[in-house]
Amino acid sequence: MGVAPLGSGPARLPSCAVWFGLFLPQIAMSFEVILERALAAEAAGFDSLWFMDHLAAPGAPERDTLEGWTLAAAVAARTTRIRVGHLVTCDPFRHPALLAKMAATLDVVSGGRLELGLGWGSVEEELTRFGIAAGSPTRRASRLRETLEVLDLMFSGDPFDYAGEQVRLEGAIGRPVPVQAHVPIHLGGAGPRLTMPLVREHADWWNCPSYGVERLAELRPLAGGARVSVQHPIGLVPGDGDRDAVEAQTRRRFGSWGGTLVGTAPELAEALGAEAAQGVEGFVVQLSDFGTPATIERFMETVAPAVRAAAMP
Repeated sequence: MGVAPLGSGPARLPSCAVWFGLFLPQIAMSFEVILERALAAEAAGFDSLWFMDHLAAPGAPERDTLEGWTLAAAVAARTTRIRVGHLVTCDPFRHPALLAKMAATLDVVSGGRLELGLGWGSVEEELTRFGIAAGSPTRRASRLRETLEVLDLMFSGDPFDYAGEQVRLEGAIGRPVPVQAHVPIHLGGAGPRLTMPLVREHADWWNCPSYGVERLAELRPLAGGARVSVQHPIGLVPGDGDRDAVEAQTRRRFGSWGGTLVGTAPELAEALGAEAAQGVEGFVVQLSDFGTPATIERFMETVAPAVRAAAMP
């Protein structure tokens, strides 16, 4: 399914040109630092900004981690153009009606700039640690299907009843409705059995995580009409003399993720351009220095234009 026309809010993600999003996981970052980088991304021309949704930082639970939706609302209120979302919102954390209310509120606060990223909650250890009895992976994926159905009903603004296997609502209503006529749904993951059927049936965008990019050609047909974005940890090498240091930094921070890219601007543009040639329309990048303003600006000045030019028909 394609992205439906939005309301009167700021520009949506491009419908034909390649778009770029900055993934800015809020681990051990003060709000001041996050806001500085969000504003830098907006000024540099990034189309979207993405946070994570965890109750504790993966692999570093002792680090401060700001709550993702509260943070997104604060950043949305201080920016004007850049679109805001999460990769991905953990469905078991919130009742679908509450999530719909939060999403509509953020869309209103931002003037129609929400990109709604969702996942069924694959980090079972986190759910157990915080006492969230979400059930098996199959049950969690089934709950996400019900969440997606409830979101549609809540966003309509009309009273409704809903009777699912895990979620029941009677006389529910979602007001206000989002500013956008259609809030774009991004589903993340690469599992052919549980995730990809949801992508095919409900998503506007399939966000392929870095570890699944090497199977892009195999998984793409399972996404149906959903458009494709990919997520990469990226090490941008300013010059050949910096390569070893950037490679070491990227490997240390993201080596276990798979799908990392390290190179100079022309090398990165060639790699991302090859993915664009396979039908990828969006790139969500996590920079190896966690998005300092200088690197944000350098990426958008030296890499993004070349990828967009290569993707033009």
